[in-house]
Amino acid sequence: MSDSTVSNSNIPNEHSSLSEWLDYMQQIHVSAIDMGLSRVLPVAEALGVVQSAKDDAYVFTVAGTNGKGSTTAVIAQMCQAAGYKTALYQSPHLSVFNERVRINGEMVSDETLIDAFSKVEVARLQCALTLSFFEMTTLAALLIFAEADCDVWVLEVGLGGRLDVVNIIDPDMAVITNIAIDHVDWLGDNVEDIGREKAGILRDGITLIYGDKEMPASVQQAITTHQASCYQVGQDFDYREVDNDVWQYSNAAVTMQLPRPALSLTNTANALSAVLASPLNIDKSAIEKALQTVKLAGRFDYRETHNRHWLFDVAHNEQGVEFLLAQLLPLWQQHLATQNSCAHLSSKPANIKMLFSMLGDKDIKKVVQRLTEAGLPISVWFIAEIDYPRAASTEQLQGILASYVDKAQIHAFKRLPEATAAVIKGSQAQDLIVVCGSFHTIGEVLAALAADNLN
Repeated sequence: MSDSTVSNSNIPNEHSSLSEWLDYMQQIHVSAIDMGLSRVLPVAEALGVVQSAKDDAYVFTVAGTNGKGSTTAVIAQMCQAAGYKTALYQSPHLSVFNERVRINGEMVSDETLIDAFSKVEVARLQCALTLSFFEMTTLAALLIFAEADCDVWVLEVGLGGRLDVVNIIDPDMAVITNIAIDHVDWLGDNVEDIGREKAGILRDGITLIYGDKEMPASVQQAITTHQASCYQVGQDFDYREVDNDVWQYSNAAVTMQLPRPALSLTNTANALSAVLASPLNIDKSAIEKALQTVKLAGRFDYRETHNRHWLFDVAHNEQGVEFLLAQLLPLWQQHLATQNSCAHLSSKPANIKMLFSMLGDKDIKKVVQRLTEAGLPISVWFIAEIDYPRAASTEQLQGILASYVDKAQIHAFKRLPEATAAVIKGSQAQDLIVVCGSFHTIGEVLAALAADNLN
């Protein structure tokens, strides 16, 4: 049954820290990504998490290429605002692992995670199986939600859908945000194969919210096979901007004017459609409250720190960049108007400094091409290597960028903290610093800013 021999010799004791547990779980399986449910299901059943979800909770499962984090955040915030005890599972994290596991918006404690990891480890050993880091940590999150007796579980799929560990839980409501080319080594190199994998979260008779106007035939086939109900953007629901503060949502039953959230309207509309299609009692006042308070670090995340204007976005593929640009271009115009009204600022014109890095297995060329062709006044690119095994090297990033911008505009560094210090020194107070390319990029830059030792 096991992929490798299970050993007791390196199991942390019950007093281990969270960091020791995380380090341990990264070492006990032969590969970081090992898709399939055959190993994880026996452990999940031994823990009782599958049955608990079926009996005690309403489950939203969200798959898709981009926008899963924002969509799950909005669903969870709406459910919480309506008074439901709401569990939210997301990945990856930006700064601390606890970000992945939340109840009513609050990260669970180190002690809660350690207790769950210990129980998952006992069950794993009883089943004589090895599990990957993601499998272990996801099982721990589901166990925490079950033990906390949460009313609603909002689960973000990690990779794909059909073979992702989140899919051991039968959803009551499925959401597929969109389908684009990404993770080709695992999901396929065309939208039909990728769509088939993501549609693996469907169950018989379920409702699916589909957040893209284009639907692969493989997804339509899965809908037919499962006799699922499908609500698709542009056909069964839609949305439009009214002004900077208000947007309008409509479906066959309702039309609502709502406060504009800090997150993408596309993802917000998908989330709202899922909530409205569910049997949960969530009225307009709860929806409005949620939209005024929902936020998600690293998703079109504007901040002012170190006397600079920053925008953080985890866009790491072509479609993610399209989402970013759709919001960035209006923000830039607003930023310019604000800076022009400040007479005390330098006479130098405001421009954009890009702090950028990506993983090596992503399509860096397409991302760079789209960013450079968007017409934004990017004066300098600050690039560095992510501190992660799959990172693109600084030389690789530099080589691709040099095909699109003048070499004088590229400032290369070995590591992101170094590049972060440089972009502060190399920018003016009226500039906008855009940080993007990966979750890891955002996480490392935020950590460098928090450490405040950038001199």
